[in-house]
Amino acid sequence: MAYDDSRFRGEPGFRDEPDFRVTGVPEDAPTLDRTAASSIYAPGSYPVSDYGPPPSENTLGIGGRRAAPSAAQLDEVFDDPEHGEPGRDRMIVHIIWEVVLLLAAASVIFLLRDADPAALRGTTLRDLLLQAAEFGIVALGVGLSLRAGAVNLAAGPTAIAAALFFADNSDGGLLVTAGITALVALGVGTVIAVVVTAFHVPSWAASLAAALALLVWINQHRPEEVAKGAYDPQSHAWYWFAGFAALALIGGILGAFKPVRRAVGRFRPIGDPARRRGGTAAVLTALALVGSSLLAAGAGILIALDHRNVSPADDGLALTGIALGAALLGGTSAYGRRGGVLGTVLSTVLIVAVLRYSAAENREIKLLTLAAAAIGAGLVVTRLVEAFGRPRTAIDHDEEPEWNPNSTAMSGENTGGWSRTGGGWTSQLPARTTDEGWGAQERWSTR
Repeated sequence: MAYDDSRFRGEPGFRDEPDFRVTGVPEDAPTLDRTAASSIYAPGSYPVSDYGPPPSENTLGIGGRRAAPSAAQLDEVFDDPEHGEPGRDRMIVHIIWEVVLLLAAASVIFLLRDADPAALRGTTLRDLLLQAAEFGIVALGVGLSLRAGAVNLAAGPTAIAAALFFADNSDGGLLVTAGITALVALGVGTVIAVVVTAFHVPSWAASLAAALALLVWINQHRPEEVAKGAYDPQSHAWYWFAGFAALALIGGILGAFKPVRRAVGRFRPIGDPARRRGGTAAVLTALALVGSSLLAAGAGILIALDHRNVSPADDGLALTGIALGAALLGGTSAYGRRGGVLGTVLSTVLIVAVLRYSAAENREIKLLTLAAAAIGAGLVVTRLVEAFGRPRTAIDHDEEPEWNPNSTAMSGENTGGWSRTGGGWTSQLPARTTDEGWGAQERWSTR
């Protein structure tokens, strides 16, 4: 029995439905011209382009993310163009924090002067300056690798291994031995750099593996002593400290320039960690890791010349912790790229002053304890640097409300055949007639 059997037409409760199967035009539409109605209801009469995108879609990328900066904005982008944020990083957070570090270091030095006035004079002062230079040079190496987004945790063991190697071979001439030591450190840094950049793996894991391998080598040696009559840096302590401070200052100033900042920080993690950051990022990161190892070796040579006797009991892990803590505490971001100017120098001075002050008060702090405290505080500083150092424009974009299709702010806007009103999107079709034969009985919404 067919649904549209003519026997049921006219019976009570039977309603004759209009037929839309061919042209989609109701048979009983008296107020619409059939030719015009056919063009309105015919399939494909409204092309996709007529609907138009929501107004805010032009500013959004795939998945709702902001689109990459335009060509006119790239000059103000610190990251690589594909993932950069328009605007300049705000250096004011680094300036404020370095002022805080300066005040903290000055306060501890003032307390040290009261507790032990001799600590700031003569031989004791030179010891302090050399210790700050030794810690600081390793911290510069770690900070360099942090800036590149690939931290080198093998810096401390590299320094102690270099000190042992240099002391063991110091009778062959200081310059020659120092050159060979630098070449060995160069090889260690190259291995770490190749693993990190070629395989695109986390640098902390690769450098930690290298550090463990160096620990095995260190533990197989006996204490070594520098050859008698070799250069003693005590008489030039001020020059060594000034050299460390000048090196940190030059690096900080260079890092403040946006092309350098953007280039060095290209390895900074973004999105999927499996995504490679490109050849430029790999080369610069490799150079940063190699340079970090060379700086650690230089510090190791200075340690050997200063202490004259190098023991394998000092495996360098505490030195890595102090260096990492000084770099983070100085304002270098744990995520890479961002950093201050003199933060590493001030944090190193603060750490050395705290060590000597605790000894003067007979409350000597273990090096590992101080390293842990410095790293913990440095992570808080990283959060502050990342939160308040972002470009102002990026923060403004984060605060923009998401597009709401029902927003009344866009009421009445016409976009390609459709208009938006307070109730949503409506098509610009001919107005419905008031004829009782169209729509009064046959409501579309009843089905």
